[in-house]
Amino acid sequence: MTIKEIANLAGVSISTVSKIVNNKDQNINPETRSRVLKIVKEYNYTPYGAVKNRFNAKHFLLGILLRTASQSNLMLNGILQAAQEQGYNILLLDSLNNKDTELKHITSLCKNNVDGLLWEPVGEDSIQHEHYFAEQNISVCYINAPYNLSTYNIDFKTMGYVLTQKLLEYKHSKIACLIKEKSRRSDMVFEGFKKCLFDNQISYHDKMKLFVSDPDCCSKILNYNFSGIVSSHFASSLALYEQMNKLHYYVPSDLSIVSLKDDVREAISFPHISSIKIPYREFGYYVCKNLIQKCEKKETTKPEYTFLSQCIFDNEDSLDIPSFFRSKKIVVVGSINTDITFNVDWLPQAGKTTTILSSTTTLGGKGANQSVGAAKLGREVFLIGEIGNDVDSTFILDVLEKEQVATQGVHRDIKSQTGKAYIYIERDGEGTITIMSGANGKLSPEDIQKRQHIFENSGFCLLSTEIPILTVLEAAKIAKKYGAKNIVKPAALKTIPEQLLQNTDIFIPNQKEAATLCPQYNTVEEQAEYFFQKGIQVVIITLGHEGCYLKTSETSKYFPSADFVSIDTTGGADAFISALASFLIEGYSLEKSIRIATYAAGFCVSRQGVVPALVDQNTLETHIKKLEPELLMLK
Repeated sequence: MTIKEIANLAGVSISTVSKIVNNKDQNINPETRSRVLKIVKEYNYTPYGAVKNRFNAKHFLLGILLRTASQSNLMLNGILQAAQEQGYNILLLDSLNNKDTELKHITSLCKNNVDGLLWEPVGEDSIQHEHYFAEQNISVCYINAPYNLSTYNIDFKTMGYVLTQKLLEYKHSKIACLIKEKSRRSDMVFEGFKKCLFDNQISYHDKMKLFVSDPDCCSKILNYNFSGIVSSHFASSLALYEQMNKLHYYVPSDLSIVSLKDDVREAISFPHISSIKIPYREFGYYVCKNLIQKCEKKETTKPEYTFLSQCIFDNEDSLDIPSFFRSKKIVVVGSINTDITFNVDWLPQAGKTTTILSSTTTLGGKGANQSVGAAKLGREVFLIGEIGNDVDSTFILDVLEKEQVATQGVHRDIKSQTGKAYIYIERDGEGTITIMSGANGKLSPEDIQKRQHIFENSGFCLLSTEIPILTVLEAAKIAKKYGAKNIVKPAALKTIPEQLLQNTDIFIPNQKEAATLCPQYNTVEEQAEYFFQKGIQVVIITLGHEGCYLKTSETSKYFPSADFVSIDTTGGADAFISALASFLIEGYSLEKSIRIATYAAGFCVSRQGVVPALVDQNTLETHIKKLEPELLMLK
């Protein structure tokens, strides 16, 4: 194709064609110019004048210089489509994230006389080479530039915002952002994540930033009790899904995940991660069209450098409301101590010296024990109690925070010592306890009234009687006011007030406590019947290694203990009560909950101490699935 033939097809003179293809067409009618250029493109005409004036000649060739092309296929498809539509060819070069390689490619692009360039610089100092393109009148559009240029970018910040907003719509507030280090996309997603939190009055802290490379990532999700994850990369969300599944922490029942998705081809049948597709193809098409307009001097307005298409989720399969919204919370009112445990040959007796074999100091008190027990089983737990303003109190609050127990109801009394329990354990696991009440004795009915907002949306209130009985009565009354059921452990009571009986839904004494409260009856059955006749609808008398006895209007039966070797029986009842409440609140039947609770108690008595011995949800359910999987079926 010659210039004469182009002129004949366009219906203009040869000089007019020459002026147009050599960028000397300032005085030529725009309609004529467009007609000539269209023919030139269609017939791939290369002007002879380019040999003599190659820098100003048009070749209808675009250069694409990428930092790395390994993950740019979709963007390249969009670029290619736009170029083909406008009659341009593409010269693609990959810098391989190397500055020397990038410079070599820059010289190659100049030598090949490209009309325009889409450039993704390797680093900030890459900009020093832009003069090569300016000298040869090559139009440049920057993409994903790591410095303050007029650069085209996909709006990952807004996409991060939308991902986070979706979790908030599902009532998540304990959210973390899973990102890659040294990733521009991750950085922008994280910015959007933080902005969304700020706009919704949710405080940000550094624990919310999780890195894919961190081997403790899953542990941090569990330890910090995150219920929702925003992921900048789809592959990372899939890996997290798999890892959490191995820990018996399931999506979406235990954890909701939202992610960006690089490619629709990543939409595999399982698992379904709720995601937004990154518009790489659309972005490539948009940027290439803008470059061509720049090359052909058709720019009329300043382009939008930040590109975003509609953020539409492909599914919502990995989303659910947090578990603590699906079930009501548990409130625990009771004693909080430091437990000082002594392992001895025999229990202290008058006139005999007892040798201490070893000792440990841990969090204790029935209130603290039961709250930690329920929290370890995945429930939302609020503890109400009193501690001193001493070193022990700091230790206690640290442990409660670590165990994910809400402590808004725990108050420091500056005039009191934190309560202490001195526990003596024989070799066979049997023990005895002496208690210094300390601040526990300061918890008053007025304190309960001041903290009654804590009872809102509660399903159960666990009450132990190592605190003033008037305080127990007030807590029982307020719990009923808010619709909660009271579970009462009558430790240290010689008599039980009528008012407490009236407000008790489940009564759980051990054999010795039952005998103390109704000494006129000798058998477990008679004792349970006595409490039942007092108006308590559910009576469970725990029997140590022999299990427990249940009395209701519908049934009277014994439940055997779980098959564990007893080492320390101290916290068995607390483990039993916390597990019973935890599974009742999830909708399990009374009898199934009792049987599950015997396993929780078994784990506890087979280990030394109380709080360290309380079993977590994963361990308990994994053990039960091996022996009695039907127990964990709600129906």
